[in-house]
Amino acid sequence: MEPWYLWYAATGVAAGLLAGLMGVGGGLVIVPSLLFAFALQGLEPRYLAHLAVGTSLAAIVPISISSLWAHHRRGAVEWSLVGMLAPGLMLGAWCGAWMADQMSTFWLKGLFGGFLLLVALQMVSGFQPTSGGRSLGRWLFSAAGWLIGSVSGLVGIGGGTMTVPLLVWQGRPLPRAVATSAACGLPIALAGAAGFIFFGAGVPISGAAGYVHWPAMLVIALFAVALAPVGAKLAHTIPVGLLRRLFAVVLAIVGLRLLLA
Repeated sequence: MEPWYLWYAATGVAAGLLAGLMGVGGGLVIVPSLLFAFALQGLEPRYLAHLAVGTSLAAIVPISISSLWAHHRRGAVEWSLVGMLAPGLMLGAWCGAWMADQMSTFWLKGLFGGFLLLVALQMVSGFQPTSGGRSLGRWLFSAAGWLIGSVSGLVGIGGGTMTVPLLVWQGRPLPRAVATSAACGLPIALAGAAGFIFFGAGVPISGAAGYVHWPAMLVIALFAVALAPVGAKLAHTIPVGLLRRLFAVVLAIVGLRLLLA
């Protein structure tokens, strides 16, 4: 067995546990891990960031299905909101894939590094928008979905770091916002992964379709889906607040490393 499969498995374990523990998207873990692994594997440098982001989005598809099904069984997903956001999310994720294709690995890595720093700051500060009964209206809501999808498609995440605050600001309780956000991750991942396959057509990387590296995607998704329930159980037994702060420090370090590389 290639040693890289063990790295992919470890990435899936980390992504699944952290998703279950703290509700963070797997992309925050998967993308930087794959950037490191693909570089050491000697893959074409100009495609490293594109492969990491595209593979992350493809892995998020089964992870998101597992997560949304768990929330759906509890009746916590507001499917009407998912339906309103989905068109904008999918269009945005496709646009994000197109924008990523226009960028070099240097700029795409820097963009992801900057995004990690913003997420780390939010985690440390604990900032959440004030809940209320505000309504953006259908068109503005769809536009917000497009923006969330575009950023998510660019950096390879499921969008929860943006969708949850939006839904809380719209007046949804946090548990329902998290559940609905989990369902919103699926259209983002589907459209984003499809975009990275389409725009990366012809990329000469063994085992890849476009910018999606299938061996890495399958191993990561398998272990992430298996470990997410374990993380959810651990969330009731360990101090998640402390873990979030430690994870924020790790994200900040990785983000700075990517910006300065």
